Amino acid sequence: MYTRDNYGAFYTLINYVLDIAIGICLTHAYRRFALHRQWNQLPLKRLLYRVVPSILVLAVLYVLLNNIKWYVYWTAIAGEDKDLGQALVYWDPILLTGLRLMSIWILAYHLYHYYQKEVATAQENAQLSILTKQIQLDNLSAQLNPHFLFNSLNSIKSLIEENPSKARRAIDLLSDLLRSSLYETNAELITIKDELALVSDYIELEKLRFEERLSLDITLDPSLELVKIPTLSIQLLVENAIKHGIDKSVKGGIVRLVISQRDDELLISVQNPGKLTARNTKGVGLKNLRERLALQYKTTAACTLTALDDHTVEAQLILPLKTHEDI
Repeated sequence: MYTRDNYGAFYTLINYVLDIAIGICLTHAYRRFALHRQWNQLPLKRLLYRVVPSILVLAVLYVLLNNIKWYVYWTAIAGEDKDLGQALVYWDPILLTGLRLMSIWILAYHLYHYYQKEVATAQENAQLSILTKQIQLDNLSAQLNPHFLFNSLNSIKSLIEENPSKARRAIDLLSDLLRSSLYETNAELITIKDELALVSDYIELEKLRFEERLSLDITLDPSLELVKIPTLSIQLLVENAIKHGIDKSVKGGIVRLVISQRDDELLISVQNPGKLTARNTKGVGLKNLRERLALQYKTTAACTLTALDDHTVEAQLILPLKTHEDI
């Protein structure tokens, strides 16, 4: 207007301010109406059925308000004689301008709120997922501690008639073991160093029953001592090795524990003498451990049980090493 029609700086500024005022009034009125009707809560498809007619109505109102503005300008300021009826029905190109402006503003407004709602919904779903996962982990942990205690008490029970003095020593060991593990097993993760301390106490408890029939051989890369793993995971594998291997053999044997690194994976291998049977693979402890791994690591962790030969069974735990270092 200023460069093309010589309106002058003052009148150009007045028209500019009035145009802004018209736009703000129309869009603010629409915003109040949409909030009152709770249109932002509607599904996108249902919202479109309301937005399109609204744009048309706002564009027509934009034309009328602009025509009134120009009518006042030409008659009151420019001093020209204009017919009000003709001024009000003038639509080209004001209607197209109104359609363009109202479409841009209304679509941007609703898209912004739709995005905000999607972000809020995603956050709520994420929090709910975390809460559900935590409840599942707590339930599994609650099952794990009684499972460990039950097997320890069974070991003590077998000693009561055979050797009462060893049984008393076993009770002392179990008491110390539970006291030291009480604060550790409440956590989801534990360092390998602390987990091996629990395993050593458990092995000492079991050696009271098995005596020379049970030996534990540990091979550990020292750089992995502070890596965190699921609590009582190694202890469970060692416990299974004793229950399904050493206990079934008259001569007993050696439980070999090897903890190593392969690329970005942590490998925990427990080997024991014995044969792989269907009963070995379907124990509550292993099922519990696999469920915990699925919850904590999705598909990046695994727990397998395989027969290396006719007389050796290997339980292997594979965990993502980088994840543990980050924790």
